[in-house]
Amino acid sequence: MPRPFSATYFKSFVFGVEDSLVSTVGLLSGVALAGVSSGTVILTGIVLIFVEAFSMAAGEFLSESETEEYQKQGEVSSNTSVISSIIMFFSYLVSGFIPLVPYLVIADASVALYYSVGMSLGALCILGVIGAYISRTSYLRHALQMVLIGGAAIAVGIIAGQVVGV
Repeated sequence: MPRPFSATYFKSFVFGVEDSLVSTVGLLSGVALAGVSSGTVILTGIVLIFVEAFSMAAGEFLSESETEEYQKQGEVSSNTSVISSIIMFFSYLVSGFIPLVPYLVIADASVALYYSVGMSLGALCILGVIGAYISRTSYLRHALQMVLIGGAAIAVGIIAGQVVGV
């Protein structure tokens, strides 16, 4: 039975979602723990999401183009690169709002932080299950892998916010 998705597109989707969740919640947690206002946390999150979504898409386009040229030793069509970069952009953009939403609806940033981390870990778990479903592998292994590795990266942002706090 053929795979329903191109491996390149699937990689772009998973990378975009995972990186967005981890980067955004890590930064937001670190900033919130530094004791800044909720408005500052929200502004920081929105700027990060849009800048990084565009940056990740540009990086995806350039790296995919270079990889294709290297593999084929010459000029190639940029269709795959364009589609991969669009997938990267939207997967990063949409996923970035998952950890930001609690700060938009809960006035106390220290309370929103817990919901942000929890929602991000839940989304990472779901991403692991989706990845396992598409790749036809172990649901539990993929879910745990996403949560543990993503959680470790989130912890880095939290620790940095506590250590460097303003």
